[in-house]
Amino acid sequence: MAGLLLGPLLRYADGSSATVWVETSRPCGAEVRCADGAGGTARTFQVAGHHYALVPVTGLTPGTSPSYEVLLDGTRVWPLPDSRFPPSVIRTPAEGDPVRVVFGSCRWAAPPGDGNDPAGPDALDALAARTAADPGGERPDVLLLLGDQVYADEVSPETRRWLAARRDLDDPPGGEVADYEEYTRLYYESWLDPEVRWLLSTVPSCMIFDDHDVIDDWNTSASWLADMRATAWWQERLLSGLMSYWVYQHLGNLSPGELAADPLYAAVREIPDATDVLRAFAAGADTDPSSVRWSYRRDFGRVRLLMVDTRAARVLDEESRAMLDPGEAAWLREQALGDPGSYDHLLVGTSLPWLLPHLVHDAETWNAALCRGERGARWARFGEDLRRRADLEHWAAFPASFTTLTELFAEAGAGPGAPATVCVLSGDVHHAYVAEPSWPAGGPGARVLQLTCSPVHNAVPLSLRLGFRFGWSAAARLLGRRLARHGGCPAPPVDWRRTGGPWFGNQLMSLTLHGRSARLRLERARGDGSLRTVEESSLTPS
Repeated sequence: MAGLLLGPLLRYADGSSATVWVETSRPCGAEVRCADGAGGTARTFQVAGHHYALVPVTGLTPGTSPSYEVLLDGTRVWPLPDSRFPPSVIRTPAEGDPVRVVFGSCRWAAPPGDGNDPAGPDALDALAARTAADPGGERPDVLLLLGDQVYADEVSPETRRWLAARRDLDDPPGGEVADYEEYTRLYYESWLDPEVRWLLSTVPSCMIFDDHDVIDDWNTSASWLADMRATAWWQERLLSGLMSYWVYQHLGNLSPGELAADPLYAAVREIPDATDVLRAFAAGADTDPSSVRWSYRRDFGRVRLLMVDTRAARVLDEESRAMLDPGEAAWLREQALGDPGSYDHLLVGTSLPWLLPHLVHDAETWNAALCRGERGARWARFGEDLRRRADLEHWAAFPASFTTLTELFAEAGAGPGAPATVCVLSGDVHHAYVAEPSWPAGGPGARVLQLTCSPVHNAVPLSLRLGFRFGWSAAARLLGRRLARHGGCPAPPVDWRRTGGPWFGNQLMSLTLHGRSARLRLERARGDGSLRTVEESSLTPS
């Protein structure tokens, strides 16, 4: 009899349809059956000895929240027996409903049981506990996970012991993930957390990778990539990372229509074992990153989300260095500007913040100039070493891309069909803040904001907290300007100021968008398993 190994994850949901992802113990037919008669079925597909299904659910009614169950070969496997959680539901929004978006990044898997957690309380556990305690109350319409869903290079003690029982950790990559099977272990550890498992079964989710989903500082530079490719273990790590990301995260980001038109998804479901097909796809993505688009668009009524790949789509040649390759940049521009007036709020999910503390921004721009050879070969070697040691690889480290993105936001926020807000949603930097730009010649009509929130569950040492507090200070800004002058860097095309934060701790941000109004809330996880509101404010005039 087939068993449910992982999931269900409610991924896509609109007014009439949804998708539910599961991993099973053997090949089988998976069925989602809703209390109101809606539902759907799918056969599992196989990758590297693992079995998965993404079940399309149709026949849903807008404005309802039917509970659902999962059956494998006709046997009910969800809800779990004696579950302490309310039934999982598929909430379908009605036209004109508020849209509630919760987001964050950087989540280490919480340790099992009630043992000591060095990273502190998990914000997703706290969100799950609150939602479960009041199932009929306010809940997110979508959960955006903005990178580092798993840590392939910083595994837990439990996973390290599991790795040691499987292979010799004296051989590279040591106590890090090496292949597809070991990636599956990370997802089990992270998504079998009871609270998180239930939360992901009842709140739709959108995901995008960041570096730790593969390795710290993934695609920092061309020389970094050359060094990695020279190792004996990198190719298997990268291919396994991309394969597992496609299965566990990317598939669920797509709408039913996009899935139906996806030739890779069709090929994977048509053959008994899709391992070689998916491996060839990952190898092609490595050889030619422009051949694959990991970025995607989701619309929630009149709220548009553009989730942007800032890792695999990079151009790393120093002379043409770019955060996004030309095709990716053109796609982003088309999605933001192609149909003006069709949305009231534009959300751009990019794991790496667009606007950073001024010292960090200037240091990255200066470093990019050094690595480009603006101060000679000796400084270029110093710059590359510093870039890797200090993680100087955000948007500011790609100056031309920073300028292009800034111009895009100004254009998207201007004109008669402009949205009320353009919000850039980011994580990565292990603190939360709000920053607002100002353009020298006057800004767009829309309010443009950088909203950064991380970590969801991670340890943030005191040195990092002090560093970021200093990075936002006036003294740090003066230091940053001196670095920029040394590199011959032009002034950025936009100025900005921090209007909220910095806040530290395990935390989540939420946006409530209704018509042309927007409200922001930041909540921090507490030791008692609850969430405490740290900041709440309106982003639009009342």
